[in-house]
Amino acid sequence: MPSGVAELAHLGVIRVAGEEAAKFLQGQLTQDVALLGLSEARLAAFCNAKGRMQASFIVFKRSHEEILLVCSRDILAATLKRLSMFVLRAKARLSDATADYALWGLAGNAIDSIAGGARPVWEKADFDAANLVFLYPGAGQPRALWCAPTGTPPPAGAAMPLDRWHWLEVQSGIAMITQPIFEAFVPQMLNYESVGGVNFKKGCYPGQEIVARSQFRGTLKRRAYVAHTEGTAHTGQEVFHASDAEQPCGLVAACAPHPTAGFDVIVSMQTSAAADAEAGRLTLGSAAGPALALLPLPYPLLEDI
Repeated sequence: MPSGVAELAHLGVIRVAGEEAAKFLQGQLTQDVALLGLSEARLAAFCNAKGRMQASFIVFKRSHEEILLVCSRDILAATLKRLSMFVLRAKARLSDATADYALWGLAGNAIDSIAGGARPVWEKADFDAANLVFLYPGAGQPRALWCAPTGTPPPAGAAMPLDRWHWLEVQSGIAMITQPIFEAFVPQMLNYESVGGVNFKKGCYPGQEIVARSQFRGTLKRRAYVAHTEGTAHTGQEVFHASDAEQPCGLVAACAPHPTAGFDVIVSMQTSAAADAEAGRLTLGSAAGPALALLPLPYPLLEDI
């Protein structure tokens, strides 16, 4: 199984600094930032008023007055601009800190040499100036995000191609928001409520009413699934079911080349289509596209409340 370290050049960092940094983010994200400790990290989403995700982050505190939001670099500038619109009188300063930090992905035994082994998901450990956030495993391999000030020696380990890291990420079943799926999903359509990305006990944030209603009223008709195709795939690609050749039943939220052949994908699609997904019933791109075979989800889904 893949093991090693990969430089995560596709990710960037938004820094939120100031005595009210946590208070400000508490009113913007799906996660409870106010209760976030220095030894924890969280998955969180930033939604529009209709509950559609404009960005998703790995959130952690470097100190009580400095919070980092790690997100896809292709949405960072627009996300920073949108978040900054809500600062108003809050004592919080937002900036693009991508150039200030190096980000690496660690998989398998590369984690052992730094942390002595895997730890619980969303735990954060500090090693001198570096922060290590433990992520959901992919393909059975433990994974972690390593973040340290630029110029810090990179973590030790065999080099891993970025495509291989992307594949492990797809295998984890967790898709981060990128430009092709901007505002395409409410959090539950990517299973965020099942992997610690939504806190239903916290106060208001943009789209909170829609997100809560989807959960409490059991109105959610789309979920995220992991699947494989022998063809090629790209994020934002439509998925079709044999019962309706005209209307797509889902959308590719993340994809990566499989180590041997084809692509593995995370697809957000109608639960009814997934329930009727015998061989050859799901296709990618069009009704005549390559077949899509569902794989087991690597985590349990939270039942509707």
